[in-house]
Amino acid sequence: MTMSTNNPTYIGTAGGTFLSVLPNIQSEDVFKTVVLATIGAVVSFTISLVFKSFVKKPKK
Repeated sequence: MTMSTNNPTYIGTAGGTFLSVLPNIQSEDVFKTVVLATIGAVVSFTISLVFKSFVKKPKK
């Protein structure tokens, strides 16, 4: 038994949700989200570099 998906239904639902939320988004919220996403990406990249230096394997 396989489950089939109905892509137009999912696309319509996602589009309707997006369009119903769109009028409620303030420009300050968008700016805050961009700033927080940038900070999160920089912190994530920095931490991964730090962990990578700790786990460095010796060259043979």
